[in-house]
Amino acid sequence: MSSSSVEDIPEQCKDIFTQDGVLLKACAGRPITDLNSIGMLCIVQNGDGSKCIEWRPNDLITIDSDTQDQEWAVVNTIEIISIGRRQRTLSGNMTSDYATARARIIKISLDELKTFKVTRNSQQMHFSTKPGVWQATFYFQHGHAEMFVANLKNHLKTAKTRHDRNTYVVVEPNQESLDLNRSFAELNIFTENTTDVVWNLVSNFKQRPYETTMEAFSKLTDIVYYGNEGVNGKRDVSEEVADLLTKSMSGLEDATTVTKSDEYEVISVKPTLPPRPNIPRGSPLSTEKWEGLQDTEGRIIEVDGVRQLIFRGGVAHSIRQSVWKYLLDYHPWNMSHSELRSLRKKKSEEYFSMKLQWRSMTEGQENRFTEYRDRKSLVEKDVNRTDRTHPFFAGDNNPNLLMLQDILMTYVMYNFDLGYVQGMSDILAPLLLLLGNEVDSFWCFVGFMDKIASNFDMDQAGMKQQLLQLQQLITFASPGLAQHLAAKDSANMYFCFRWLLVWFKREFSHRDIMRLWEVLWTGLPCANFHLLICVAILDAEKDVLISRDYGFTEILKHVNDLSMSLDVDTILSAAEGIYHQVVSAPHLTDQIRIILGLTPLGGGSAPPEDTDDEDAPTTANGTTSMFGQDIEEDTLEYNGLEITIVTKTVWALLA
Repeated sequence: MSSSSVEDIPEQCKDIFTQDGVLLKACAGRPITDLNSIGMLCIVQNGDGSKCIEWRPNDLITIDSDTQDQEWAVVNTIEIISIGRRQRTLSGNMTSDYATARARIIKISLDELKTFKVTRNSQQMHFSTKPGVWQATFYFQHGHAEMFVANLKNHLKTAKTRHDRNTYVVVEPNQESLDLNRSFAELNIFTENTTDVVWNLVSNFKQRPYETTMEAFSKLTDIVYYGNEGVNGKRDVSEEVADLLTKSMSGLEDATTVTKSDEYEVISVKPTLPPRPNIPRGSPLSTEKWEGLQDTEGRIIEVDGVRQLIFRGGVAHSIRQSVWKYLLDYHPWNMSHSELRSLRKKKSEEYFSMKLQWRSMTEGQENRFTEYRDRKSLVEKDVNRTDRTHPFFAGDNNPNLLMLQDILMTYVMYNFDLGYVQGMSDILAPLLLLLGNEVDSFWCFVGFMDKIASNFDMDQAGMKQQLLQLQQLITFASPGLAQHLAAKDSANMYFCFRWLLVWFKREFSHRDIMRLWEVLWTGLPCANFHLLICVAILDAEKDVLISRDYGFTEILKHVNDLSMSLDVDTILSAAEGIYHQVVSAPHLTDQIRIILGLTPLGGGSAPPEDTDDEDAPTTANGTTSMFGQDIEEDTLEYNGLEITIVTKTVWALLA
């Protein structure tokens, strides 16, 4: 492990994978002032072909807060011309103290890496280049380390230790495996890295001898499946072998294309997604159903059932005020009516205590408290332009605007580290419109912000992570669209920035955004379902974007023009269909599994330490059921698609 300087970094380097918002927690030989610095953790390929893990402090990145306008907020990234050169922002300005910041970069060569460990609910990683010593520790502020581990394992051969399933040892191949690798390489029948093929063959043979053998020999079929798509674009196959294999492929004509050569024909088969199911929306959770899922003292006895019902059809407007408090973690599901009354009293006192803190601040204090003064000014500016066309917020001297401002200022005192960022007023407005109560609106806003706080990070690491995950989902679910976006320099998905920042608040009417939000708050049917909402919208517009050959500017304008013209039920139905289509795909990757919160089969990291999924029911392709075995389940069928529904009680309510 080493620090780097401007001189010792090769000119030609390539970032294979990057993850923002990574905190340096510990590093041998580094001054204490470097600790708790935020940066970017990368997997880098050097000019000589070697690879390393590299952590870069955020001093190398500049963010212009003035560009973060509410209407056209776009990630302000830096363009790296090449590693070793000074970086420029998009505006062309050099980053300050570049040489000093570059010297703080931490590099760990993959050739020297011996062990790495995942701890703290998969949010912290330790790296070791010497036995028994952890040289560097990093903390992932946004999400888990699964994605980084999955990408790291693409470049290393690892094995979990017996005593700790979260510790990985880098395994060096022995001479026998190297010889076997050379033998397979000479056969030239593998399109992928032969080292990976051989390692998988050797490591899997002991546990799965029959399957492993068949998998290895089935590689021969790839000659026919992928035709002339070898390493150099050519692959020689004898006429006899080609004839023998193509005869057995006659039943695949409808799903194949034919590539001709001078001596034979080969059939190419590409991975395709299964048909997308059309899943109709259900009816909203009614007052009768809501009361039927409570005991005599008001406790919710079927929490998973309630979530299922809300996911299927939303919530009737007449009971939204009650249900939202549970969905946003203001009211615990297991509290009785009397316990909730005590809780509300306590929360009310806590709210007004925090409100008094900023209301009692003198003018002199404000003048000496620049950060507070700036946040207060920004709140006042945003409140005056939030939903002013809606009757609830319209007109001058509107008391509802004053209440909106008071709640946001109190949140500044509640979470001063985050404070106030443009867009938060958009999140609060529908809550206040529905609840009409200052205290209830504040605590529901706190619950909502806990779910999306990373959207408002000053370094925008949370947003960039979501945009990356969205790009990966688009590539898997709609490869034609992904190819077009890449060709038009739009694969960064920046045109979706506003969607993700305020959770589609400006794309739907108040009535529809309430329906969409309450469905997303259930956490069903998977993690990051809001990203599948994006996929559904873009997939519906795919033909327009491609046929009109839209570039980034046209795509951005088209996406913004969709505002207030989208049908929420259509989008939700399509997004759910895409989810079932993706998880049913035989070629579902661990990368997509991790994004959707599914257990990776082999390429990802272990599940979080405080969970135990060993006994969780799984589907045919290895995806885990959303409910454990201790919950009674039934199956509801829509157009031939089986959907897991919790308990017969809920099935009866859905019927």
